[in-house]
Amino acid sequence: MTEMMARKRGRSGGGAARRAERSAPAVETAKYIERNIPLYDILDAEALEAIEAHADIVLEEIGVNFVNNPGALALWKAAGADVEGERVRMPRGLARALCATAPATFTQHARNPARNVEIGGRNLVLAPVYGPPFVQDIEGGRRYATIADFRNFVKLGQMSKWVHHSGGTVCEPTDVAVNKRHLDMLHAHMTLSDKPFMGSVTEPGRAQDSVDMCGILFGEEFVQNNTVMTSLININSPLTFDDTMMGALEVYARNNQACIVSPFIVGGAMAPVSVAGTLVQVLAEVMAGVAYSQLVRKGAPVIFGAFVTSIDMNSGAPTFGTPEAAQITYGAGQLARRMGLPYRSAGSFCGSKLPDAQAAYETANTLNVGLLSGVNFMLHACGWLEGGLVSSYEKYVMDADQLGALHKMARGIAVDADSLALDAIREVGPGGHYLGCAHTQANFKTAFWRSDLFDYKPFETWSEEGARDTMALASVRVKKLLAEYRKPELDPAVDDALTAYVAQKKASVPDSFL
Repeated sequence: MTEMMARKRGRSGGGAARRAERSAPAVETAKYIERNIPLYDILDAEALEAIEAHADIVLEEIGVNFVNNPGALALWKAAGADVEGERVRMPRGLARALCATAPATFTQHARNPARNVEIGGRNLVLAPVYGPPFVQDIEGGRRYATIADFRNFVKLGQMSKWVHHSGGTVCEPTDVAVNKRHLDMLHAHMTLSDKPFMGSVTEPGRAQDSVDMCGILFGEEFVQNNTVMTSLININSPLTFDDTMMGALEVYARNNQACIVSPFIVGGAMAPVSVAGTLVQVLAEVMAGVAYSQLVRKGAPVIFGAFVTSIDMNSGAPTFGTPEAAQITYGAGQLARRMGLPYRSAGSFCGSKLPDAQAAYETANTLNVGLLSGVNFMLHACGWLEGGLVSSYEKYVMDADQLGALHKMARGIAVDADSLALDAIREVGPGGHYLGCAHTQANFKTAFWRSDLFDYKPFETWSEEGARDTMALASVRVKKLLAEYRKPELDPAVDDALTAYVAQKKASVPDSFL
């Protein structure tokens, strides 16, 4: 059955589906970013070597805990680590040697091959917010997320030109049982979007469901030979790897699926208050996690992750868009490149409760740091609000619009006969203007990046149209995108098989909200 569906993968859904596709508004998705600009190196060679040496000391002398996971302890012991209880200490060089078998780049396949992404090198793949239990919009306010909200965010991602990836838990659908919601979320990504997506990591069995559903969507053999999911494995910083996350990593690594091994760093709480000390801990934790993935399956794709924020020492709240977070993001990017691994960090981070000036400043700071630090996979690139507690409809489209500016910036500056524009300068001469010259007429449509959201009208026109601020304009755009959404074509047999799998799995166990 699976092989038959795999053969049908590229087949259309019949005449009605083709007619619907032709009548739907064209949805353009930009290719993932390929940087043509320099990256910013904040640390010199001596500093990098010192951080690497101290990370080796941490792994050798202090070690890391692999809790409630006897199988992991056995793998480490067989590899030559010193295992005492749940503490694993690694002889100098062991972790780095194991990490060397992870690929520097890999392709994540989408069900629409035109939307495959290359993760690593000088590329940047943009994915939406991940994990908030709340959603917010201008009309409904802040509220618990539902599966209807989840599906709406998947649709917005499908309709967003500058977002390359459908993401994972774009919000937590609290109206579906905890032990079943991963099935509905995966089904939404697989059927409502044709972009790449992420798998479930909240329990190893849910990771296996993700692999099994991908077997239906892509074909089992294709899944084993290709990467079709990239999933987030957070480390319980400091220096602790729990059995839930490691169990999910084991499932994905065994099945050739990519994992982001990502410390969850709140400086001053989960890591030292100093930038250098935090980088030492980040590197030690990432090396341990990546090395373990290679013990499970040599060559399994993996990403060097760093989720970084600091803490407000008065309130204890996390802070975003700060200079210290930027310094850590830049430094971790250099460490990732020295290891030859793809890098995940940055996003549309902010601590604001609304898509306001605070949100804009903090988000802009972090997005630009991500571009210049060499991030290859940017989770949370759009929609993040209130320190990650909220997925905001309006901020999703505001951020997604600004991602277009990253694409333009990453292209760099063309220097050729046309861009040097000597003929235009000759034509206009002293005291003229360029509005009507031949060079402007030939290039004006593509010369400047332009927001699809911001208001550039004169004051009088803006006032007559209701004096709308950016949040109001974003609300209109959300409604427009959702109204124009059309479900991407999917083989009916595959669609039916996915629906049946979800129904069977949900019926096999009682609901649990724990």
